[in-house]
Amino acid sequence: MTEEKLLSEGIEHFHKNYAAIVENMKSVLVGHEKAVERTLICFLADGHALLEGVPGLGKTLMVQTLAQSIGGKFSRIQFTPDLMPSDIVGTDIVVEAESGRKSYEFKQGPIFGNIVLADEINRATPKTQSALLQAMQEKHVTVGGNTYELEVPFFVMATQNPLEMEGTYPLPEAQLDRFFFKLLLKTSSLAELVKIAERTTGEQLPEVHEVSHGEDILRMRQLVRQVPAASHVTEFSARVVLATHPDNELATPLVKKYIRYGASPRGMQALILGAKVRALIRERYNVSFEDLKAAAAPALRHRVILNFEGEAEGIDRDAIIGEILEQTPEQSKK
Repeated sequence: MTEEKLLSEGIEHFHKNYAAIVENMKSVLVGHEKAVERTLICFLADGHALLEGVPGLGKTLMVQTLAQSIGGKFSRIQFTPDLMPSDIVGTDIVVEAESGRKSYEFKQGPIFGNIVLADEINRATPKTQSALLQAMQEKHVTVGGNTYELEVPFFVMATQNPLEMEGTYPLPEAQLDRFFFKLLLKTSSLAELVKIAERTTGEQLPEVHEVSHGEDILRMRQLVRQVPAASHVTEFSARVVLATHPDNELATPLVKKYIRYGASPRGMQALILGAKVRALIRERYNVSFEDLKAAAAPALRHRVILNFEGEAEGIDRDAIIGEILEQTPEQSKK
């Protein structure tokens, strides 16, 4: 079989599985099409997502439906101030054999799942929040000097409520940077609210079916890495990231006035990989400037740190990113 034929089949497999998962999620969720697409972009790019929205908008349902759609194991961790790291990763317990001999045995925590919901992550202490870092970055955890591999595919969706900030612990920059995208879930429209009521208060509730498998997801992730990005497209993403730094010559007026620190190289990685997934979703095998621009806000909004003036004035990070995209030329001036 020729390389071109294999590529054509890979793209067809990708789009078929993506469409099936989206259709399955739409049968349960009402609205939030953009959030669903960006969640799947995170998942297929082998990243993790931070989802911000008020309670009751369907955050848990979205993640649970994704797990059911791929036949994966779903775990939910409710973060509270008294939650300990061992409550997440697991711990060694003493077990006694029939002979009376005692030994240690590792009991897995809820992090050992394919799709993990870290609900209200900012309600736990920084020590407990940090228990996620190794798992998210390296796909394994270390307990008692022993390392335990996590099953793949592995995806963390962390949520936080933007309203109730009392008694919460803001996520440190190092942990925020581990999230591929930060997604904002908006309130439903009038038509969507009516549809939600009709769908959830009747006799028959919508059902979710398994339409894909873990092996399919791994194959889709492999194809994402193979999508080419032209050098001028990659350079554009680098200029966008550099423009988020106030001390860089590419910085825009809003960046110089309101930003304390810009995005890290992980921001550029998220830009390019997110654009690659978006291109495949639209059945293209190349990254366009449009793909990069669509990925810019979710990839960078949690990676640009406001200064005191920006925080005091409540500056919208998305507006700053929008200015960067408008003022950054697609072609470099050589």
